[in-house]
Amino acid sequence: MVSRFVKPEDRARVEDVRFQLASRSLAGKVVLVPGGTGGLGSCLVALLLAERAVPVAGYRSNRERAERIKSLLESKLGGTVHLVEGDLREEHVRRHYLAEAARHTGSIDGMACFVGDPARVPSDSLTADDLARSCATNFIAPVLLAKAVGEQMIARKVSGSLVLLSSMQGVAAFENSLNYAAPKAALIHANRVLAKEWSGQSVQVNVVAPGATVAGMAASSVSSGKYDRYIEQGAVSRFGQPEDIARAVRFLLEPDCYITGQVLLVDGGMGLRA
Repeated sequence: MVSRFVKPEDRARVEDVRFQLASRSLAGKVVLVPGGTGGLGSCLVALLLAERAVPVAGYRSNRERAERIKSLLESKLGGTVHLVEGDLREEHVRRHYLAEAARHTGSIDGMACFVGDPARVPSDSLTADDLARSCATNFIAPVLLAKAVGEQMIARKVSGSLVLLSSMQGVAAFENSLNYAAPKAALIHANRVLAKEWSGQSVQVNVVAPGATVAGMAASSVSSGKYDRYIEQGAVSRFGQPEDIARAVRFLLEPDCYITGQVLLVDGGMGLRA
């Protein structure tokens, strides 16, 4: 008996070792990158420009920094970085992001959300207000944005992928990280729920969880020496670079991605020693 879901041409192609090793599969496609002018997000935007994609980089309020990153990337790589401003905790701003991204080609083809707040509050002085603020930025805003983007893509029958950014602290237990880690862990579970709800649809959703990187929200902690012991003890060979995170995100952004509901921990193994 032969499965009716396996195409004869696919069997023939594999037997003839004619593998589909497509390059630049995001060329011409619109990818929304909230937080795309930050230390990690800007590296993904650079990758997208190199691939001739159409990156729409979001930022909350620092227009001067955003314009500077836009200018530098365009001068080095060509193409255009489209900027969109606003605080994603606001519903009208999330709608604005979608509208701005869709106006370039009529649709959004993917999203990688880098927004977040390190929310560094010691556990012994943590308040309800602290947790509420962290949840609003690190969980509620990215989840609602992903839900809105994914639903729009499904309604328009656009095949693509969404990537949310968690943290190694959302995967492994690091002390004094409750205010940041709990919402980031919730983000991972929300990703799985969305993936299950969208099962069989045209959209995949996954999470990348960065470790201690020299850019992004972990940069100040890394620079302070907080994580030096992990290198000194041989747990990791080096700290993470922006390129490590960008390549992982790009892998999951593949339009025909065969992965969904998963979390990719990019921490060099540091979480194994937490």
